[in-house]
Amino acid sequence: MKVAEPGQIPHILNMTVKVTEQGLLIPRRWLRGIRRAEIRRKKNRITIVPANGADPLRQLGRKPVRCGLTDAAANHDKYLYGAGA
Repeated sequence: MKVAEPGQIPHILNMTVKVTEQGLLIPRRWLRGIRRAEIRRKKNRITIVPANGADPLRQLGRKPVRCGLTDAAANHDKYLYGAGA
């Protein structure tokens, strides 16, 4: 494992690993406090992001804002962008 050089951000560590038939091994100590992780691949970059919380999209509409309009959900673009939307 390569550790950050002096002068670099101390919490950022780099590691070079061999890719085997099973994939890669990420040390458990790098995943402290993480129960679930989302793995994203975009071109030549793989990113691992903690996925501990609830999906924010599933929380939409749980605490609606009261604005006095009876058709705000159906006509939200009209109210946000004007009559021409």
